[in-house]
Amino acid sequence: MKRKLFAFDIDGTLLGTDKQALDSTREALAALRKQGHLVTIATGRSRYMAQKVIFDLAFDNYILCNGAAAFLDHEQYYQNLLDEDELLRFAAELEKNELGLAYVGLDEVKKKNKHRANQVVEAMRSIDFHDLDYDEQFQQSADIYQALAFYDESLEGTFEQQFPKFRFVRWHPESVDILPENGSKAATILNLADRVGIKQEDIIAFGDGDNDREMLREVGVGVAMGNAQPHVQREAKLVTDTNDQDGIWKALKELNFI
Repeated sequence: MKRKLFAFDIDGTLLGTDKQALDSTREALAALRKQGHLVTIATGRSRYMAQKVIFDLAFDNYILCNGAAAFLDHEQYYQNLLDEDELLRFAAELEKNELGLAYVGLDEVKKKNKHRANQVVEAMRSIDFHDLDYDEQFQQSADIYQALAFYDESLEGTFEQQFPKFRFVRWHPESVDILPENGSKAATILNLADRVGIKQEDIIAFGDGDNDREMLREVGVGVAMGNAQPHVQREAKLVTDTNDQDGIWKALKELNFI
């Protein structure tokens, strides 16, 4: 069988609503690896936030921070950091508006300010994480791959024109990912495929969120989970069952990989 690249989102895709992987998902990953395919995570999480999944599901390859970092055989080969000057300007704007902000490094996530504390907790708990520690000077000691801004949908579109070097992708009703303007899961997946000699049409990606839309659209076969919103499902070539109902296994069965 021709070697393919399979990319999987974590939350809402690899994990069920109980934040555990289904037995069928584990069997599906094992089958793909046995066939010799390249299997990678493609997540908005940092390495710190993804490490439990990386070890539990035995991933050697992982695309993190919405594509801002990539690892092949556990070795980092790609980095796309936020613009430092733009980030300082953005932090000042959020401070002025008393909106929450956190910075994401590979292995730490720290609050830049203490605004919207309840919203920060609500958002982080949705991905099975606790509240974040506060470190106003974190950006001076760490590479910043992305930021988390904490504001609700009533402020959607407020900052995009002011900060053209950033992309704004909502991942929770109370929080938005701040990414480099040219950064996405899709771009890094295509970069990885080119690096290992796999053609675009031989990439299969699974996802459920807004930050998966480009990925689902631009790969050879985009598979949207049944729990994805309709506007996400429309980007995919295939819509499978939900993350709680063996969606990954069923899609791979339909695509004749199992």
